Amino acid sequence: GRKNAMIKVPATDEGIEAYCRYYTLKFKRNLMTAVLIVLGLIAIVVGILGTIYPALPGLGLMFGGAWLLGYAGDYQVFGSGTLTFLAIVAVFGTAMDYVAGALGAKYTGASKTAVWGAFIGGIVGAFFSIPGLLLGPLTGAAIGEFIARKDTWQAGKVGIGTFIGFIIGTVAKIGCALTIALTILFVWLASFF
Repeated sequence: GRKNAMIKVPATDEGIEAYCRYYTLKFKRNLMTAVLIVLGLIAIVVGILGTIYPALPGLGLMFGGAWLLGYAGDYQVFGSGTLTFLAIVAVFGTAMDYVAGALGAKYTGASKTAVWGAFIGGIVGAFFSIPGLLLGPLTGAAIGEFIARKDTWQAGKVGIGTFIGFIIGTVAKIGCALTIALTILFVWLASFF
């Protein structure tokens, strides 16, 4: 008989089964790697959006995306050192985001009611797009301070202090997001050399 010159087919049934198993596993492994890479990239992009829109855990999603990319590549490109650095940056940026607004309020002598007002105002403001995100904490802190002390001047001062703290926290969070994104990019580019 004529032999097929393109593909060498094993002569036994066990050989054919082993051949099929090998390529089925290889296909599944490559498919899973592709899915992990796509999920990692989606998490990074959504995380970048989350640094601007506070309803999303931006830095946590970016770190999760980097971890998925590392896992997909068996930690050859994104190793433990890189992932540890990215985790520290994500934790620092998240902490700054939460602490800065409270510190801005406390710096102006805000009451606990004002701090809670800023927190609730931030949550309610998230439903009203960018203006709500900016004005929600300011308004909530001012209302909370006015309820606590009945002093309009102090309430305005606390509202502005909370707003300034919010802006500082957002700038720190965006800086951390850029650090994470650029680290991922440079480590990936360096893997080609």
